[in-house]
Amino acid sequence: MERRAATERRTVVRRMGRWRSAGAALLRVSAVWAVATATLVVLSLVLPAFRLQSADGDSLTRVGLTAALCAGFFGLLNALVWPWLVRALLLVPALALGSLVFLLNGGLMLLALSAVPGRGQAGAGTAVVVAAATSVASSATGAFLALRDQGATRRRLRRMAGLRFGRPAPAPARRTAGLVFLQLDGIGYHVLREATAGERPLMPTVAGLLARGHRLAPWRTDWSSQTGSSQLGILHGSNADVPAFRWYEKETGEVLVSNRPSSAATLQRRAQSRTGSPGLLAEDGASRGNLFTGGAGQAALVLSVAARRRAGQRSRAGYFAYFSDPAHAARTAGAFLAELVREVCQSTRARLAGVRPRVRRAGLYPLIRAFATVVQRDVVTAAVVGDILNGRGAVYADLVAYDEVAHHSGPRGRDTRQVLARLDRCVALILQAVAHAPRPYHLVLLSDHGQSQGPTFAAAFGRSLEELVRIGCGRPVVGTPRREESGAEARGVARAALHRPEEPAEPPTERRAEPGGATAPVVLASGNLGVVAFPDIPGRAGREAVERRYPALLETLAEHPGIGFVLVDDERHGPVVLGAGGAEHHLASGKVLGADPLLPFGPGAADAVRRTAGFANCPDLVINSACDPATGTVHAFEEQLGCHGGLGGEQSLAFLLAPPALSPPTAEGELVGAEAVHRVLRRWLAEAAAHPEPAAHEARRADRL
Repeated sequence: MERRAATERRTVVRRMGRWRSAGAALLRVSAVWAVATATLVVLSLVLPAFRLQSADGDSLTRVGLTAALCAGFFGLLNALVWPWLVRALLLVPALALGSLVFLLNGGLMLLALSAVPGRGQAGAGTAVVVAAATSVASSATGAFLALRDQGATRRRLRRMAGLRFGRPAPAPARRTAGLVFLQLDGIGYHVLREATAGERPLMPTVAGLLARGHRLAPWRTDWSSQTGSSQLGILHGSNADVPAFRWYEKETGEVLVSNRPSSAATLQRRAQSRTGSPGLLAEDGASRGNLFTGGAGQAALVLSVAARRRAGQRSRAGYFAYFSDPAHAARTAGAFLAELVREVCQSTRARLAGVRPRVRRAGLYPLIRAFATVVQRDVVTAAVVGDILNGRGAVYADLVAYDEVAHHSGPRGRDTRQVLARLDRCVALILQAVAHAPRPYHLVLLSDHGQSQGPTFAAAFGRSLEELVRIGCGRPVVGTPRREESGAEARGVARAALHRPEEPAEPPTERRAEPGGATAPVVLASGNLGVVAFPDIPGRAGREAVERRYPALLETLAEHPGIGFVLVDDERHGPVVLGAGGAEHHLASGKVLGADPLLPFGPGAADAVRRTAGFANCPDLVINSACDPATGTVHAFEEQLGCHGGLGGEQSLAFLLAPPALSPPTAEGELVGAEAVHRVLRRWLAEAAAHPEPAAHEARRADRL
């Protein structure tokens, strides 16, 4: 009897809860409708080309009724017709889709106005503005009213992720915890510690995780401290034969660039072949905004599959999910324009104030910055929220905003501090989705590298690395300087989003023939790491071969004050690091002649350089800029104020932040290399799969459903 009474009481309570939810939902719909109506009335008063009354004039009550009818019909069209319109445009380039969203939404507004014959009138351009303003006002009102309603919050999150309301998230076969790996691109260990310290931390959400017991640990990158190498190692377990961000391969005569879709696909294929595994995310995984898939069955905004078209592997599918709500397009467009204005103002202020060091921030950079800090951030965050609400087992996503801005403003500039604060809000939104997920989740934050700062090599010494190499080869410095790229990882992502063809790589060697018949060296930069290849010397050019061909080159490079060391293969000693004053470090034997050139780069430098020297495709020469061990200042061979790619400063120290429920990254010592991080993440996936869902979470989930 008591058990039956208890069951009946729970049933009554559940029904009352449903009635309250239904009543609250009705109130929210009414409030949103009222706000949309008021928005239309206000717009009709301020926009000359927008009217809600007949030619003879109407009373305010009649205008309000007309606005209410238009708002209601517009809302129905958005709910019923809009998703199908956007789905039909899935193959349209992402940013073009964002523009078409406004036009289509304006078309729906014109259709809604036509439902009230003789009263609602607007020009095509005005209808676009009215539709955008109404969508944003309605969305903002719904989000505000949903703050204290768990069911409404869940529905808002599902709308943000582009999920359909009538399709519940699939229940996992076993209610084990899922894992979300959120990569905050380019944020170094020390930068994160500073951003989470103090009474008013710059990143309060991340600081809250630390206060609740999350472990923050540093990990040291490989010599090539850049996303292509680190993320390949993290997601696929091997980053062997990735010596830099961009390098020349003699076998094919091609330049591989990590953020080009074809190169990313090649690197991923090689890693999978080497490990015999599809990757970290092969089991119920999703890859969002990355260079590589990690073997995930669901991959969106991923460069290595940018050209694919099959379901689940369309690199731009995430844009459809995000733009399925026209309010998203309006908010993102507004934020995009605001970011453009912010960049122009910040760069102008820095130029007028005479800030040094400084790099050029014109050309396409403002657009690429706005794309990275607004569009890519919002779309990837929405995709992760959707994966969480769908109960995906493992998600790995990359937010590139900080890295892109730090390249041009510095790792600790005022501009980058603003980006850090906005990234913290993305973490808060993802945690909010975790609270409404059909299964528990562990959120792991990590970075792929840090950033080091300093004046560029060309600004500090008056010549580029390519010019210095030509001088060392005894060749004239002629011709126009090579165009500098406006971005690194973000540039490739933006081109894929626009569905633009790949930029041509380094000109073919036959076009680079010198007057004497020899082929000019290929010189490529990756942050403060430079590589030199001699296309007409077969195989890897050794020290003796280089000195026979160009007697002054190695000395010119090693003695330059802006260069820390040069790696070259020696026929007698194997890989050798050359420094100023005739110093040498023989990596095979550990023998050092003179002052060790690797000493300013820390105790792990020799191991990192030795590993790269063993790559089958190690370039003929690998050059690392000088580093001031006291300040960490380096000199990028590219046009970057904050840089990464080699050794020196904070660029080689990334972070790993994980909840206490997971085992510590290492029992003792330092975590070194992206492949070691891959093994840690695999271990955590196994730990999550081995533990059933906590009873408390199961009870909360049942109450929500």
